[in-house]
Amino acid sequence: MHLLAPMPPDRRPTRLLLLLSGLVLYGASSGLMLEAGLGQMPWAVLHQGLSRTLGGSIGTWTIAVGVLVLLAWVPLRQRPGVGTLANVVVLGLALDATLAVVPTPTGLSVRVPLLLAGIVLNGVATGAYIGAGLGAGPRDGLSTGLAARGLSLRVVRTSIELGVLGLGWVLGGNVGVGTVLYAATIGVLTHATVPALRLRDRVPTGAAS
Repeated sequence: MHLLAPMPPDRRPTRLLLLLSGLVLYGASSGLMLEAGLGQMPWAVLHQGLSRTLGGSIGTWTIAVGVLVLLAWVPLRQRPGVGTLANVVVLGLALDATLAVVPTPTGLSVRVPLLLAGIVLNGVATGAYIGAGLGAGPRDGLSTGLAARGLSLRVVRTSIELGVLGLGWVLGGNVGVGTVLYAATIGVLTHATVPALRLRDRVPTGAAS
């Protein structure tokens, strides 16, 4: 049994470029939301809370939590793809790099646009890395793996998101208007970006139409 799910046979360089671009942009968008200081996505609240409580950078905790979530795939018999493994590492590195180069704003006139840019770019990034077709992220795969056991995907995903949000808040993560705005808009954004950026398999030459 192969440990990794097979890569689609067509347009692999394009898929890898789209994957890497999406993951870097995802980490950067998370960094922008964190710098805005108005609240961020549930998993980032957890990573920030762990960083504030136990030390270490938020990007490091993003990677560590990704590894732990990926281990939870084992009993679910989920197979990661190349994109899954890249997701674990690249998000944290891109996030820390963004926090290092983007200065922390002080006024709302800068913080609000920074938050909005982070949310919109996150939607584009999600469409890109999913559209590459090289494997779900560890957090997404956990939800779909549990749902495949007969549970409602909506209930599973909502329960996990609320759980990590609550834990992150208890640990000192920043929950605010940005958290609510992200939850209200990310579905709409990804509904547009995922199909727009998805690389579909090419029909072999000579195949019946």
